[in-house]
Amino acid sequence: MTELRNDLFLRACKKLPVERTPVWIMRQAGRYLPEYMAVRNRSDFLTMCKTPELAAELTIQPIDIIGVDAAILFSDILVIPEAMGMKLEMIESKGPKLFDPIRNADDVNKFNPVDPYKNLKYVLDAVSMTKKELAGRVPLIGFSGSPWTLLTYMVEGGGSKNFSEIKKFIYNQPKAAHDMLNKLADSIADYLSAKIEAGVNAVQIFDTWGGILSPHNFLEFSLEYIIKIISKIKRNDEPVIIFAKGVHHNLNELANSGADVIGIDWTMNIGEVKNNIGNKVALQGNLDPTILYANKEKIKFETIKILESFGNGSGHVFNLGHGILPDVSPEYAKFLVNTVKEESKRFH
Repeated sequence: MTELRNDLFLRACKKLPVERTPVWIMRQAGRYLPEYMAVRNRSDFLTMCKTPELAAELTIQPIDIIGVDAAILFSDILVIPEAMGMKLEMIESKGPKLFDPIRNADDVNKFNPVDPYKNLKYVLDAVSMTKKELAGRVPLIGFSGSPWTLLTYMVEGGGSKNFSEIKKFIYNQPKAAHDMLNKLADSIADYLSAKIEAGVNAVQIFDTWGGILSPHNFLEFSLEYIIKIISKIKRNDEPVIIFAKGVHHNLNELANSGADVIGIDWTMNIGEVKNNIGNKVALQGNLDPTILYANKEKIKFETIKILESFGNGSGHVFNLGHGILPDVSPEYAKFLVNTVKEESKRFH
């Protein structure tokens, strides 16, 4: 095992003392980087995910270019539905398309839990290769979508504006929905455990569509399965992060889920969230990604505001409140990272 030269991210996740606040950016390996686009112009998206050499190269780019404190493996949440046998296509500028979406219990019965060592070996190979090339510079994060978010894609067949198909499904066929959510939870727990075994230092569960549910339906159809996953992950002391976008309610329930870190979007005040659940978990976030369109003075002002709102002490991983947008300037992303590194020292 190569020893980590920069473990600020892991220490902050565990609320241990740090010299400054660590920072990484969701979707940091992505289209805003010209270096990413150079690879993308030669290969389609799924080929990049499935070629360990390319996935490792893309994972490491933002470490070299913008200087973040953690790497997140270049991959996609929809590799699990695909490994379960659903045909997946990534359509340029439109997003994912999943064929033959789930409509009933018969459809659910067709799917079997995933064996990550067989069906997703390319991801585990990418982890090993990335770890080797990182050579202990920063920790590596592995991730998955939550069962609810994956089921939403599998029923909608892609993105959605009103989520009518998934809502019809859970309200009219709750048993079939819960059966599929259980299969997904088992697969995700095995997948994240395999990633940890392959060498990731932390895992994040993205519940991108958690916020489309009412508070009580969120508990039933999303959080219950995230809790199941966390209880089943085989780990030593690798932190688990939950990022449930748009979930203002149930913060205490999220904090009691077994996760070490709760990621919050930009519509919440991080100081208030810290007062509410900061005694139980570390927090990650939560700059509005569109602030990176502003000038450097504004970026600095908004960044300091979040650092001040969180206040003194450890337990904060600085991040955006959602993924970085493709037309943001890498220079401004780097400026954000350097601002956090400089300005956060006084809070520790």
